[in-house]
Amino acid sequence: MQVKIADSWKNILNDEFNKPYFKNLAEFVKNEYQKHTCYPKGKDIFAAFDYCNFEDVKVVIIGQDPYHGVGQANGLCFSVHDEIAHPPSLINIFKELEADLGIPYPDSGDLSRWAKQGVLLLNATLTVRAHNAGSHQKKGWEQFTDAVIAQISEKRKDVVFLLWGGYAKKKGAKIDKNKHHVLTSGHPSPLSANRGYWFGNKHFSQTNEFLKTKELSSIQW
Repeated sequence: MQVKIADSWKNILNDEFNKPYFKNLAEFVKNEYQKHTCYPKGKDIFAAFDYCNFEDVKVVIIGQDPYHGVGQANGLCFSVHDEIAHPPSLINIFKELEADLGIPYPDSGDLSRWAKQGVLLLNATLTVRAHNAGSHQKKGWEQFTDAVIAQISEKRKDVVFLLWGGYAKKKGAKIDKNKHHVLTSGHPSPLSANRGYWFGNKHFSQTNEFLKTKELSSIQW
């Protein structure tokens, strides 16, 4: 797998790409894409980074795995291509957005409009085999995305991290909370949301309120 990633990230992550674990990961991903149907498309594996330069990151949302259904994954966590039915977690995200900020439920589930404003939509694992959730976990992606989070924490300040669910909270363990603003809640999946751990978290309005205190432009969710 040749790493094609935006230059601003290439400079930050170059050491990571040269480590043995990443070379093994790249070989694994290359073989998987040759032998199986995998998502997202190869050109979209690093889409989260391509839409959002390192210097422009204002908000980080951490997901777990890409969607593994046909045509869903587009390289941005929780996001799907236009014309694709919204998965349950995305439906609940949009419902909370509507309740929090009064933004009407959108037709499009493509969240690239957020990414272009400085929202890094980062899955912990960047690839998956079709119809096989978690199939590319524990192959090295988690170490890579931990390094991404650590670099943002170290080299940036006043970034809002939205940690939804236990998995994201563990991924956020290395965030310097003295430099950054961390908001946590349950996961937007129906299992968590229906137990009262998601709805009403007001993360979207709280994010914008924080950005305004730092004289940064708010996100047009």
